[in-house]
Amino acid sequence: MDCWSSSLTVDEEFEKLVIRMNPPRVTVDNATSRNATLIKVDSANKRGSLLEVVQVLTDLDLLIRRAYISSDGEWFMDVFHVTDQHGNKLSEVDVAEKIQQQLGPRSYSFRSLTRSVGVQAASKQTIIELTGRDRPGLLSEIFAVLTDLKCNVVAAEVWTHNSRMASVVYIADETTGLSIDNPERLTKIKQLLLYVLKGDRDKMNANTAVSLGSMHKERRLHQMMYADRDYDMSDANSGSTSDRSKPLVTVENCEHKGYTVVNLRCPDRPKLLFDTVCTLTDMQYVVYHATVIAEGPEAYQEYYIRHMDGCPISSKAEQQRVIHCLEAAIKRRASEGIRLELCSDDRVGLLSDVTRIFRENGLSVTRAEVKTRGSQAVNIFYVTDASGNPVKSETIEAVRKEIGLTILHVKDDANSKSPLQESLIFSLGTLFKSRSEKILYNLGLIKSCS
Repeated sequence: MDCWSSSLTVDEEFEKLVIRMNPPRVTVDNATSRNATLIKVDSANKRGSLLEVVQVLTDLDLLIRRAYISSDGEWFMDVFHVTDQHGNKLSEVDVAEKIQQQLGPRSYSFRSLTRSVGVQAASKQTIIELTGRDRPGLLSEIFAVLTDLKCNVVAAEVWTHNSRMASVVYIADETTGLSIDNPERLTKIKQLLLYVLKGDRDKMNANTAVSLGSMHKERRLHQMMYADRDYDMSDANSGSTSDRSKPLVTVENCEHKGYTVVNLRCPDRPKLLFDTVCTLTDMQYVVYHATVIAEGPEAYQEYYIRHMDGCPISSKAEQQRVIHCLEAAIKRRASEGIRLELCSDDRVGLLSDVTRIFRENGLSVTRAEVKTRGSQAVNIFYVTDASGNPVKSETIEAVRKEIGLTILHVKDDANSKSPLQESLIFSLGTLFKSRSEKILYNLGLIKSCS
């Protein structure tokens, strides 16, 4: 073992010891705010602490309305103002215990952030990871191949952005219902799916991978799309997202304090904070201080960051890359198109049949969530026409009649209809100096950067 590996092992063990001696303390305050429950997290600081906490809160389906974060030094202190999905304060008396269980010493891992509420246990399933160039009908072809190979799709999530597609698919053997671990069969599955992904245009950039472990699928999707460089706008069209709904991101250095300050403004939606923190973590930045305000139609986020070596961003090119990557992280989950919800008895080949009907009627799937609850299939699809434009109502009704009017329903999705208003464009720096920086300054955490 070389010196670097030996040093890393010692650091890991020391960090684990510190966590065991100082387990995270979670307190829930329902009295201070009239509109939200305050969740306070104090713990010894470690790599990935912020993402760990945000991931747990997100997986518990909590909406984060405000957040004040400080991890400058050996201690990590966060305050989150949260509500349930309906905007109400939390009523569960055991919410602190649930969070404590997820953030306790047993759930901490130096190398990964996989142990969380939203982690998909895969002991009876095989995980297939797919990335490639998006095109109309691609999802239909993928599900058709899996059906032909006697694989049952138990769950899946599909994201598309900037003409790229990433998907995590959980499959089981059609006959046994167990995971598929035969090497020859897995190789055949990978080869055929790779052939579908490559098509005629993506000979080099398509990729398939197989895993028998466990993972947090949304965390993994961010990593896959980041690795696939979906933030690189030079390789494809920017998509159908309106410029008015484009996130506004600024990056500048606070030189005398040694931080890089990232300001972000965009329409608010669930899991927004998780998406941005994932990206900063994947890019190997450490968040030292942050303030989040998301109490209206728009969300405002400010981060004081450094590289893992303690240095701020040193070039304009890197600043621009951070901007592009954060914009991509926000838009990956943006739900373009009409939301269709399918609920029916599950059966082998259901997804293949449904997506084939979509394809035959000229529908393109921009995002999909596939779940199996007992004997029921509960699936969500966002669809546009093949050009990325809204689908005509008569086309949707024709599809519903073919699949089943009582099975497939059209649902409004407020999160996909919140464009930025031009009248609200103003200096992000001014906003945060008057809110977040003032708060952090009063706490003695930072000094003014003006």
